Amino acid sequence: MSETREIQTTCVIAGAGPAGLMLGFLLARAGVDVVVVEKHGDFLRDFRGDTIHPSTLEVMHELGLAEEFLKLPHTQAPKLSAEMGGRTVTIADFSRLPVRHRFIAFMPQWDFLNFLASQARHHPNFRLLMQVRVTGLLEEQGRIAGLVAETPEGNLAIRSKLVVGADGRNSAVRERAGLTVESFGVPSEVAWMKLSKQPGDPNEAMGHAGPRQGFVLIDRGDYWQCGYVVRKGTFAEIREKGIEAFRHMVIAVSPLPADRMQEIRSFDDTSLLTVRIDRLKQWWRPGLLCIGDAAHAMSPIGGVGVNLAIQDAVATANILAAPLRENRLSDADLAAVERRRSFPTRATQKLQLMMRGSRRADQADEDKRKGPPAFIRGIARFPLLAHLSGRLIGLGFRMEHVRPR
Repeated sequence: MSETREIQTTCVIAGAGPAGLMLGFLLARAGVDVVVVEKHGDFLRDFRGDTIHPSTLEVMHELGLAEEFLKLPHTQAPKLSAEMGGRTVTIADFSRLPVRHRFIAFMPQWDFLNFLASQARHHPNFRLLMQVRVTGLLEEQGRIAGLVAETPEGNLAIRSKLVVGADGRNSAVRERAGLTVESFGVPSEVAWMKLSKQPGDPNEAMGHAGPRQGFVLIDRGDYWQCGYVVRKGTFAEIREKGIEAFRHMVIAVSPLPADRMQEIRSFDDTSLLTVRIDRLKQWWRPGLLCIGDAAHAMSPIGGVGVNLAIQDAVATANILAAPLRENRLSDADLAAVERRRSFPTRATQKLQLMMRGSRRADQADEDKRKGPPAFIRGIARFPLLAHLSGRLIGLGFRMEHVRPR
């Protein structure tokens, strides 16, 4: 049996996603010794949340990084649109937001994460360890004292004052910690696929189409990232009908030409994502805290998951940097993070559930079921509401600001 290697740090963060890397960067910037561990060997995974919201761009500005960051390849959406009755309706307008960058930037998440990692590495007290899979937690006298993990070189134990679970909706940290998860609503699934971009295609950075806005279209520059929304558990039935039947289902809701669907040669060209809304009953235990999707999984409505994760990271750094640096971290500090981020989490999830709830209610009426959701009809009727939804999507219910060093 191989010997377990051991390292010591002040804070260890599981998960090098948006929440984990942003928190690691901010803590290192504030003088805290921090280790971020990631189970994969790189960030190259398709169909992750690639939306950088105005509030996140404001964070980058406050860090003095926005100008350099926006030199990376990206597309900009100053508004979000939906197709309704053959016409395009603006459902979120960011033009009046009180920030410097009034648009959503669409950028492959691996570019965003590589940028954050490169900036964090400028601080000698930041370490990023790849191919490190969390297998358990260290506990001493009822308090979490670190984590244990598997690496290509053998087992690793990382002792720390704080363990942060930022390892996504299937978090190993929250499972090992025994934290209670509350689920809400009925899960759905999105079949993601890539289709080529051709002259004459819609001029939208991101749009929703179809009678229930069940088709998502995201401009990736030289191709479209498309998402087809189905009820959870029904994709297996769709597969049984064959790829041609699936193509016809997508053609019925897609604004792209029908022949474009021939690019989907088999179901191997699709990637299925399960969508659910949940949150932890309590985000922390002594010595441990969960943030981002590990604390609250979101629906992809508005692409707000990455935005909330970044806001969690900023709030966590603002509250915990000084206690960690000065070796005085208490349970009250961890509770303060949850208290700070609980309202925007609950409010966002409530809004998402209202949107989905109206959809389920509409299913009792066939005519309504074939039309757009009630919130889309409302925005189409009162266009000024697009500015309100733009604020909620672009900034969230509570925007966090980076605390000066």
